[in-house]
Amino acid sequence: QVQLVESGGGLVQAGGSLRLSCTASGLSRSTFSMYSMGWFRQAPGKEREFVAAMNWSGRKINYADSVKGRFTVSRDNVKTTVYLQMNSLKPEDTAVYYCAADRTDYSGSAWKDYDYWGQGTQVTVSG
Repeated sequence: QVQLVESGGGLVQAGGSLRLSCTASGLSRSTFSMYSMGWFRQAPGKEREFVAAMNWSGRKINYADSVKGRFTVSRDNVKTTVYLQMNSLKPEDTAVYYCAADRTDYSGSAWKDYDYWGQGTQVTVSG
């Protein structure tokens, strides 16, 4: 059974930085290395929003316009972990952040196509 667990969320002042981690378990390193990974977020009362995604090779990366230039996604296949480095944080970045995995292809921003989801980690940015 594949599980994704996010960590690294917390309270930070505007302009600060956080690094989120998402570690996968219940699968081999070789299997994880073939998964596309995505990050999404959801603020209270709002729809789920795409943040960033990376395909299996790391050669295809996409970011939402709202985070481009501030957030960086990366992955470590040996550790079966994907990261989201968040810099220059703004109050509007406040949300629960989720990581997701796609077994079959690169889904990008299409959250309905992802196969596995983590439980989420809260990020709160104060003004």
